[in-house]
Amino acid sequence: MATPSRLRPNEFQAGTAVIPSTKVEISVSCRNLRDLDVFSKSDPLCVLYIQDLLTRKYIEAGRTEIIKDNLNPEFAKKFIVDYNFEQCQRLKFELYDVDSSSHRLEQHDFLGYAETTLGEIIGAPGGCILRKLQNKVPGNFGEVILRVEELTSNKEVITVQFRGSNLDQKNWWGLFGKSDPFLTFYRANEDNSYTVVHRTEEVQRTLNPTWKTFTIPLKTLCNGDYNRSVKIECYDWNANGSHELIGYFITNVNEILNCDKHTAFELNNPKSKKHKKAGEIYVVSCVKDIEITFIDYIRGGMQMNFTVAIDFTASNGNPTSPESLHYINPYQPNQYAAAISAVGEIIKDYDSDNMFPALGFGARMPDGNVSHEFPLNFQMNNPFCAGIEGILHAYQNALLRVQLYGPTNFAPVINHVARFASSIRDGSEYFVLLIITDGIITDLPQTTAAIVNASTLPMSIIIVGVGQADFAEMRYLDGDDERLCSQGRYAERDIVQFVAFRDFLTGRGSMDVSRALLAKEVLAEIPDQILSYMNRYRIKPKPPLPSPIPQHRTFPQANLPKNDRSIPLEPPPPYVP
Repeated sequence: MATPSRLRPNEFQAGTAVIPSTKVEISVSCRNLRDLDVFSKSDPLCVLYIQDLLTRKYIEAGRTEIIKDNLNPEFAKKFIVDYNFEQCQRLKFELYDVDSSSHRLEQHDFLGYAETTLGEIIGAPGGCILRKLQNKVPGNFGEVILRVEELTSNKEVITVQFRGSNLDQKNWWGLFGKSDPFLTFYRANEDNSYTVVHRTEEVQRTLNPTWKTFTIPLKTLCNGDYNRSVKIECYDWNANGSHELIGYFITNVNEILNCDKHTAFELNNPKSKKHKKAGEIYVVSCVKDIEITFIDYIRGGMQMNFTVAIDFTASNGNPTSPESLHYINPYQPNQYAAAISAVGEIIKDYDSDNMFPALGFGARMPDGNVSHEFPLNFQMNNPFCAGIEGILHAYQNALLRVQLYGPTNFAPVINHVARFASSIRDGSEYFVLLIITDGIITDLPQTTAAIVNASTLPMSIIIVGVGQADFAEMRYLDGDDERLCSQGRYAERDIVQFVAFRDFLTGRGSMDVSRALLAKEVLAEIPDQILSYMNRYRIKPKPPLPSPIPQHRTFPQANLPKNDRSIPLEPPPPYVP
């Protein structure tokens, strides 16, 4: 039995909450900064601000060191931030020429600023972008180069499968009563206690189960310490939650990796009246690998293709009426426009050409026919709109050219995107369809079949419900509670995420806040859905694309004395919200 090892600092704190995210490192360098010193060159400092999701205000997140007398600085200090795909993380970088040791930025000369999003940097070739610095007055203030790299402490995972043999029978009633066994995995803590890190599914009515293969990060299972104790308990599952212990054993990752399929771990149960082993557990297979992340695919050049489909059925109300969900208010976007902006604002950073197909369904066209798959720009061979603004413009123009009609059919637009996704299955592109609707779906069997078919493709579907309708069928399509099935065929992956916009209306009149909360919710599952497709079809990410921006240093800092590169500043005061 291995003894528990000491936890690494800052990796686990009981009683706290942690938002899942990836840590990334942002490096900053500049070119041709303004020289504001009379007898020397500027002494630049970079300050990072991150926009708060709710207040929309920029909050200081960190500062680099000061580099003395250099108009082309390469800052050594990096900014470490949490990257969340589902959020539009707006960043602002401000450059100052430091004139004293004061921490107050107003005491120093302002050189310029640049704004971007974290997603835009990550989505750029080589994870690198170049921005011209802006100022309150016109002129050339230099450029800032921003590079991002993912940081992880341990990216190792193991993919393992277990089976049981001759397990104790716990169900004694009925002629065919047998145990329904499942496994629970625990990681040892510093105080010799254990924390649950994984559970398998239960296998019904057998004493010789084989559980499904699963993958778990080693930082979760043992904090990266191969000799840390791992306790595995085997239970008999009961529907009322009173699961009965069959037995347990203690091992570690080293033993699991090095054992063969004939090595038995004996289950012990001190409460067993028989005082004998309660069965054996065997490792069927175990493979150690490096965890591949969503960022790895983005850095390898994977493009995300965003398509929007808008409900033009009559149940939305007359567009000229303020009560209509399609009413165009010049002072505040309606829920359709807000949903397009919220999702598109984030997805656009991962599409290099910024051209997006936009479709409508449920409308009667000028020729009198009802269409469930028409381009918003009315160009049948080119439904692409330039940027999110292009989609919004085409949407508003379409409202003036069609008649809202019905019924509400989803299958045509899903199949439309699926045709494109089926032609590019090598992992180089991934398709996201945003459907915005107000009502109850009228082609549920056809839509279910379309989703089941699309679950084999590099494709995800986001459904946003607007208005106050009953969205029970939309929640069914989400598939969180039950895997979708069409004519006996089950969906290979969960590719649908549904949300009702009304759940994110704050009541404080701020559509910006509602859009941010909506985007965070609907996009949260996209990275995992992309990984599920890549893993299922064993598609590895391509090598990171090279940056088109060359390295440039007018003054090689490595040759400068340390005292000439930086000067100390007073520490800034603590931030008080």
